[in-house]
Parts: sequence; structure tokens; C-alpha cells
Amino acid sequence: MTTQEKPAGGGPAPDDSSDLEKFGYRQELERSLGSFSSFAAGFSYISIMTGVFQLFFFGFASGGPAFIWTWPLVFLGQLAVALCFAELAGQFPLAGSVYQWAKQIAKPATSWLAGWIMIIGAIVTAGAVAVAYQIILPQVSTAFQIVGSDSDAGLTSTPGGAQNAIILALVLVVFATIVNVIGVKLMAKINNFGVAVELSAVILLIIALAIHIKRGPQVVFETHATGDGHSLGYLGAFLVASLMSAYVFYGFDTAGSLAEETTQPRKHAPRAILRALTASFIVGGLVMLVGMMAVGNINAEELTTSGMPYLLKSTLGEGLGDAFLICSAIAITVCCLAVQTAAIRMAWAMARDGRLPFSKAMAKVSPRSKTPILPALLTGGLTVVVLLINLGNQRAFFILTSTAIILFYIPYLMVTGPMLLRRLRGQWPRPEHGPYFKLGRWGTFVNAVAVLYGAGMTINLIWPRAEVYGDDHWYFQWGAVIVTGLIIVVGAIMLYIRRGTWGSSHTSPEHMPDTAPDSLPG
Repeated sequence: MTTQEKPAGGGPAPDDSSDLEKFGYRQELERSLGSFSSFAAGFSYISIMTGVFQLFFFGFASGGPAFIWTWPLVFLGQLAVALCFAELAGQFPLAGSVYQWAKQIAKPATSWLAGWIMIIGAIVTAGAVAVAYQIILPQVSTAFQIVGSDSDAGLTSTPGGAQNAIILALVLVVFATIVNVIGVKLMAKINNFGVAVELSAVILLIIALAIHIKRGPQVVFETHATGDGHSLGYLGAFLVASLMSAYVFYGFDTAGSLAEETTQPRKHAPRAILRALTASFIVGGLVMLVGMMAVGNINAEELTTSGMPYLLKSTLGEGLGDAFLICSAIAITVCCLAVQTAAIRMAWAMARDGRLPFSKAMAKVSPRSKTPILPALLTGGLTVVVLLINLGNQRAFFILTSTAIILFYIPYLMVTGPMLLRRLRGQWPRPEHGPYFKLGRWGTFVNAVAVLYGAGMTINLIWPRAEVYGDDHWYFQWGAVIVTGLIIVVGAIMLYIRRGTWGSSHTSPEHMPDTAPDSLPG
């Protein structure tokens, strides 16, 4: 694997706007983000203090302390995906990440469906992330438990907890929408601050927990008999528990979504993708490992219901525990912000190509904020609709989260799959690949791992198991399958109806540079 910072011949890096023109686009968004902002976008989307704090209880309840072995396994699978994305980010520094990458290496219908599914997935993800406020804020103060009783604090599995989760989530979504409407500079400042807080807090948390260690690392071999009742024994429990890690490790492509707002994106975006994923793996794994070694009672039932908030408070005390929970709330805030930002850029990129309803209005960029206003309002509004549909439904948490991650794994496959076919046909890397990030002789192997992992985990995620969704109502158990299927079918029908325009990949004239390029890359 190689990556270089200078073009062939050692000359200076090309002007970013001129580079963009080679792809048939003119610079419309404000290019103001540096390397840290690019990294922060991907890291805040993954957000250890959101995902781990939100879902530790599920992994622990499903597989016992040994569930932590799912963490490195899922990381390795997603690292293979991220390495493929890093190659693409260096070649195609365009807003829209997965949509643009699929557009360059796959058929037009594939890229359209990838973008469509990703937009819906990001909207659902924003709702799922916002719901995490309920896990944290009422544990800091019961004043945040607006409806229900104090016994619902920190829970999404009770009617009162589920209702309060939606109320808190609505507040966060409205805030994120306002910030995204104001502009990318404000978004980046808030996001950078949140990531700095999260990184500092998680390092201090690891140290604080390490001071309280009570048992050795052998705890990671305890299963708590969670394999009992599974037809596959502990393997069955382990596959369920792996969903916790899968729920956390995605969204690292966001650095690519902001490519047209990043300086030197061919250099910064590939690194940001890999750094965000790797940093999340290291700090997230240490928090869970040291936490299980430090908690007073490893068999406490609260670890399977409250999870990380209980672990922190019971180990570090109320005051210090609350301080870290507040940092987690900040991380949730910027995570939701990053998720919506990525959805906005994806929708705008597709509209710019005339491949969404009302494309002309959707593709307009505010001359003042340099932000696509309509996509910001639309994604925020649809997230509110998703939350209101689930108001009072205590099963909404898992259906939302599961559907969100499935809707990312499928488009990821729509990129890694065609990319592997191109490699096997000798069409990738392209002759004009240049000095940017390249996997070299490991490319085919890494790409194959990415495809096999993505396909396997998609099946695991979409499997309608009672252990995840319950068995009291069939529509809950099959909820993620039904919702995912409907989104794909509706998208396919829309594409068929508009195949004359959406079935092609041509830039709308008003978004082309003043001087059209002689030939387009890809």
C-alpha cells in the first residue's frame, strides 16, 4: 500500500477548484476544511462515545464479556472496505462519496440506487443516533426525563423511556438542521470541538478505569452462558453480539462526502477515512476492555440493561461518571450533526446531476452560507418524520438502528463489488491512477475480503431473530427486512419510471465549469 503527497514529477499540488473542473463540476461549496476537520467528520460519525455508550449493553447481554472479540473482527472487515474507499477518495475527490464512487466505476443504475439507499440510511441513522440522548441525559439528571417516570431514565425499552427518547431526539435533530443551514464553517467548528472533547474524554476515561482495575484480561473469555438456547451454541450468541460492533463501525466514508469542501482532498480524504476507523477501533476497544476489568460486579444485571452508564457510575462514582456522560452527550450531538451533513452532501451531489426529484431546487447552493439549503431542510424534516412514526414504540430503538446500518452495508457493497470486478478484469487501478493512495499487489485480496465481509455481515444484520427484535409481533421481528425491502423496491420503481434521466450520469449544465473539460476522468 502506498500513498504520496505530490504529483508525479515533484511539482506542486494542483489547484483544488481546477482539479474539480476536470470532473465536469465548478466549485460551488466553500472549500475551507483542513485535515483535522476531514478526520473529525469521519470520527464523529463513528463516534465511540455514542455507539459504545449506546450499545455496550446489547453486546454484553448477547455474548457476555467475550463479545468484545467481535470488535477486532468487525474492524478488520470494515478496514478492508475503508482501504478500498481510500483508493477511491484519492481518485475521485467529489462530494457524495459512495454515490460518486459508484458513478465512476459501476453502471448508472447502481450508482443511483447506492445514493438513494445511502440518503435514506443517513436519515434513519440520524434518528437512531439522536435517540441515544435517552441513554445518557436522564442518567445525568432526571430533569431530562420529560415524560414517564424516573424509573424510565436511561432506558428505551419501556413505553415512558421510548416516548422520552423521541422527544429528546427531536430537539437534537432540529439543532443539527439549524447548524447545517447556517453553513459548513459553523458545522466544522462545532464538530471539531466535539471530536476534541470526545478524544480527550475517552483517553482520560481509559486512564480512570485503569486505576480501578479489579480483574485480569482473562475476563474476555467469559461467556456468561449466553450460548444456551442457541442452535449454534455460543456461535449463535456471538453472531448476535457482533451486531453491536457492526452498529458502530460505519460512516467513515463521510470524509469523502466533504471532499469538495476540503483543501487538498486527494491527500487528506484517504488518510482521514483510515485514521477515523483506526482511532475508533483503538480507543473503543480499550474503553470496553478496561471497563470490564474495572467494574465492581461483572455479573451485574445492570450491565445488560443500562450498560456503559452503569459501568461508569458504579466504578468511578456519580460525579466523575456524570462528567463522562456529559462528554458522551456532546459526542452524540456532533455525531448527529455529521450524519446529517453527509446526507445533505449526498442528496446535493445527486441533485447536481439531475438524478433526484426537484433536482434544480435541491442543487441550489446559498450564496451566503455556501450550503445546499433545501437538502438540509428536507433531511432534517424527514428525520423528524421517522422519529414521530416511532413515538411511544419501545422497539423503535433496535428497528431504527438495524435498518440504518443495513442501509449502509448494501451501498458499500455496490462500490466494493464493482471495484472487485474491475480489478479482476485488469481495469483497476486505472493507468492514470497517479501518485495517490494505492493498495498495490494487495488490492485484489483486500477488495475480496471487503466484499465477502460486507455480504456476510449484511445477512447477519438482516436476519430477523427474536434475540434482536423480540418474538411477540411478527412485524417487529421482520421490521428491518420489510423497511429495507420497501426502500429498495421504491427506489427501483422510481428509477424505472425516470430511467430516461436518472439512468444516466450527466452533470446539469448550470453546475458545469465555465470551460468544459475535454474529457472526464473515469
